[in-house]
Amino acid sequence: MDNKKPLILVSNDDGYNYNGIQSLIKVARTLGDVFVVAPAIHQSGKSSAITFVNPVHTTCIAREEGYTAYLATGTPADCVKLALSQLMADHMPDIVLAGINHGYNSGLNTLYSGTMACVFEGILHGVPSVAFSFGDYSSDADTSVCEPIVKHVTERVLKGGLPKDVCLNVNIPKMDGPFNGMKVTTGDMGRWINEWEHRIDPRGRDYYWLTGDFEIADKDEGLTDYYWLQRGYVTVTPTHVDQTDHASMAAISDLLL
Repeated sequence: MDNKKPLILVSNDDGYNYNGIQSLIKVARTLGDVFVVAPAIHQSGKSSAITFVNPVHTTCIAREEGYTAYLATGTPADCVKLALSQLMADHMPDIVLAGINHGYNSGLNTLYSGTMACVFEGILHGVPSVAFSFGDYSSDADTSVCEPIVKHVTERVLKGGLPKDVCLNVNIPKMDGPFNGMKVTTGDMGRWINEWEHRIDPRGRDYYWLTGDFEIADKDEGLTDYYWLQRGYVTVTPTHVDQTDHASMAAISDLLL
């Protein structure tokens, strides 16, 4: 690795063979040296799950000037943990990039997202981190349309950094034409409804298939990611891992103490 260039760690939850991470790697290689640690199999919806019952195995699949790539048998969080504590321990990255996820990670989906777990691990290790997601859920989504956004955001973060303990959640709409712009937003705290589909197998046994519809909370206020994604804007949501509700601490003290 060239110590004069930025060192960029890339991971995702869809796996190394998906178009999203390949677009992310393509852009990252124009900006610096790239180190990839990606799940060996599809790991969407793993959130920040970690592997501690079984060992995690890694396989180096690429090693050349300015580019190294590993597959890991663990979760997305495992991948970044391994990278930062073992595989890259001698040279910490300047930035962690995750995605490009096939499908949005907007609103409360950040709670379930393996893509977001990658950047949460990044900021827990003190590294500026950015997650990218695209509003096309198909496995063969054309994520090349996201590449200019990825480059713009990554260049700005490499140059200016991010506030301490804050990562960025960037969602990119699927459009027939150009994007309408970029907005810094909050995450829409709507909820999933009709979350399970009940079916019966050929032997008469019940089973359930996860599905659902997202009921948005912000229908007309213009504050949230869902609102602006529906209107053709790229959304950027500053996010952190501290889930403490500091504003309610006094009220809870009065209630319990």
